[in-house]
Amino acid sequence: MNNEFIKLIDILGTVAFAVSGIFAAMRKRLDVFGVLIIAFVTAVGGGTVRDMMIGDLPVSWIRSMNYVIIIVLTVAVVILFKRTIHNFKKTLMVFDSIGLGFFTILGLEKGIIMGLEPGICIALGTITACFGGIIRDISVNNIPLIFEKEIYATACIIGGSVYMLLLQTGININIIEAICILLVVITRLLAVKFDWRLPTIYNNVHDTDK
Repeated sequence: MNNEFIKLIDILGTVAFAVSGIFAAMRKRLDVFGVLIIAFVTAVGGGTVRDMMIGDLPVSWIRSMNYVIIIVLTVAVVILFKRTIHNFKKTLMVFDSIGLGFFTILGLEKGIIMGLEPGICIALGTITACFGGIIRDISVNNIPLIFEKEIYATACIIGGSVYMLLLQTGININIIEAICILLVVITRLLAVKFDWRLPTIYNNVHDTDK
């Protein structure tokens, strides 16, 4: 695997999720410190859960100050140019989708490096991509998207499954990574645009607990 390309994916994913956290915090009108905290937990939350699950300790962001520096710089830049952004919700969705794509690949490759089974690698990719968003949404008092009917974790699972299949073809690894990142991002964006949703079990069920 190309370590330089993986580092680039890591940086871009961190920036994308930090931006999504910033705009989630701005929608709730948090102060600067609140914005920084939400950006931070969004960017590193999934990777932290993943590293703790597989015993890769200390977790990645503790071993390297680069994550902290990237997140702080991202917050500063976004706050500086926030007046040019007119739709926080749409911006959050776009950067969240981009982060999903990058972090799905990072989680997958971490599992592969650890010698784990393909299904577990896909699960790790999904956890890495989704848990930062879960922590973000809970922190700003929103229902996490992964728990709603929207196509969210499913996009990561689709991208991760295609990734594992393409590994068997001999295609250049960088091309496989790019294809799967785009697949996750496009799947998520199309799901939002066309309102693709998973079926719910509550359509014809009445609340009997009232």
